Amino acid sequence: MSKTILLIHGAWLTPEIWEPWRARFAGQGYNVLTPSWPLMDRPVSDLRAHPHPELGKLTLARIVDHYASIIADLPEQPILIGHSYGGLIVQMLLDRGLGVAGVSIDPGPAAGIKPGVKAFLSALPVFLAWRGWSRALTMSFKQFAKNFANDLPGAEQQKAFDDHIVPAPGRIYYQSVLGLGASIDWKKADRAPLLLVSGMDDRTVEPGMVQQNLRRYSVSSAITDFASFPGRSHFLIASPGWEEIADELLAWVEAQIR
Repeated sequence: MSKTILLIHGAWLTPEIWEPWRARFAGQGYNVLTPSWPLMDRPVSDLRAHPHPELGKLTLARIVDHYASIIADLPEQPILIGHSYGGLIVQMLLDRGLGVAGVSIDPGPAAGIKPGVKAFLSALPVFLAWRGWSRALTMSFKQFAKNFANDLPGAEQQKAFDDHIVPAPGRIYYQSVLGLGASIDWKKADRAPLLLVSGMDDRTVEPGMVQQNLRRYSVSSAITDFASFPGRSHFLIASPGWEEIADELLAWVEAQIR
């Protein structure tokens, strides 16, 4: 059984978001890796003040290649767990035959996955931004509180925003909408087991979007399961009660790879 876990963060966040998960899994004997996306291996304060000038042009392919090269240097195939666009990256890595199992939490949309009304409105500031396809974009606190961490107690939202939210590459959103470099082979039969996870109060990746993934994977004989968490937002990996989610997901993984 693999004892290596690779945690992949999503847009607007850094590996710092995974620190409680890293410590929890490490305490259970796992070697836990939390590498950053390309161009983002710096503290939150630096990323906010001085995002890399090429960050806005960062593509999904480059991010996936980055993680594939990390996996290539490991002594064993890891368990892959990703959130948001990190969840989509997990799916794309599994598509390449990497990983012994994958968990895709509120995944960013692959080509063909249609957003719901709430998700569309949540992403609208990205598409209304001037030259958003080639710039590093920022999320406002209002957007974070309303659409990203809407399950977080109001008194905690500002601290979470200040501690974790950084600029994100606008290009990956355009890739999802246009289906460019965001494709999944839904029929792939020799893919490792995959768990799709939804926060049922997620306004950024609505539950229906995660369920679209599940329906598309139904044409494959590979194991694909679904788990949902009532009352949880897109920030479910860092909101109160994240421990329950981490433990349930790890239990699913261990059941698949024993």
